[in-house]
Amino acid sequence: MSMHTTQSVPAQLNPIIADAIAQADGWLGFDAFMRLALYEPGLGYYANGSTKFGQMPQGLMDAAGQLQGQGSDFVTAPEMSPLFGQALARQVAQVLDATGTGEVIEFGAGTGALALQVLDALHALGQPLRSYTIVDVSDSLKDRQRERLAAYGERVRWVAELPVQMRGVVLGNEVLDAMPVQLLARVGGVWHERGVAWEAGRLVWADRPTSLRPPVELEGGHDYLTEIHPQGEAFIRTLSDRLEAGAAFFLDYGFPEHEYYHPQRHMGTVMCHQAHRADADPLSDVGLKDITAHVNFTGIAVAAQEAGLDVLGYTNQAHFLMNCGLVEAMQTQPLPERVAAQKLLMEHEMGELFKVIALGRGVDVPLMGFVRGDRTHRL
Repeated sequence: MSMHTTQSVPAQLNPIIADAIAQADGWLGFDAFMRLALYEPGLGYYANGSTKFGQMPQGLMDAAGQLQGQGSDFVTAPEMSPLFGQALARQVAQVLDATGTGEVIEFGAGTGALALQVLDALHALGQPLRSYTIVDVSDSLKDRQRERLAAYGERVRWVAELPVQMRGVVLGNEVLDAMPVQLLARVGGVWHERGVAWEAGRLVWADRPTSLRPPVELEGGHDYLTEIHPQGEAFIRTLSDRLEAGAAFFLDYGFPEHEYYHPQRHMGTVMCHQAHRADADPLSDVGLKDITAHVNFTGIAVAAQEAGLDVLGYTNQAHFLMNCGLVEAMQTQPLPERVAAQKLLMEHEMGELFKVIALGRGVDVPLMGFVRGDRTHRL
């Protein structure tokens, strides 16, 4: 665990951000701010010791007046149901078979829940696996992962960045949404890049004119706030440089470009999560809450194709999981487990907002996750 108490995190992180602003002549782009807020060693949200993932926020009282909950900020699909990782593992096994490869690389593994589900399921399927590599920057999360995955011993290893050469399957569940974004604001018909400044001892928004534009022309002249994703797209190019054979699966919330930059989506998609509550103010409680932006899946697909990867499929989470056998697996489960797994599929829960995109090289079989409901043509 980190030595920092949660109360002291903003008090220690804000001066570091203020210093970065001063060194940047009084204005810091939102992407640079987001990087510090999430990843500054020991203090950023993903680099300090606070609990991120779980079913319940801390501080809920049960009927007996006992404090319940794991002190978490949000719940991800693997925490909701082990059937999520089991379904994904069936897709992983298909790719490992088709490519004759034997490694899985998971980027940003959270509590290790997904890794454990995939490892257990691959074992049950009799799928040979040489190694399971976790790429994570958070020491506190790595400790939880090590504990959870201890049974797999030396087969699981941890690295701080994507391996230089990869042959197998790359997994990223809710990874792209945490990559820093640039904010673009059209105000009075003029495009600005929105960043942060330091005034009277606190963080404030600050705009400056820019030549940057969203990737599509936006109709109308109304004020409009949105994001562009150069870092996520650069990550895909790096992935292409290093993936020799296999496929990468990214599961996240987002839209294709024409929906992402819809004229009515004028408030952007940046969101914060703390104690299972969402808010839209990334400048408060810095380091204590997650900051995310939805994924522009068209931008990810274009970056992949330009870098020489194939787009192997794109669909919503419900279609992907059903194609991978989730509904059949639910039939054998007790009712509470079926109800939990149902949330992964329901349109108003995670089934539609969450999408799955597969990118690859040297994969020449149709992927099971996209046999029905593939939407690649709508990117």
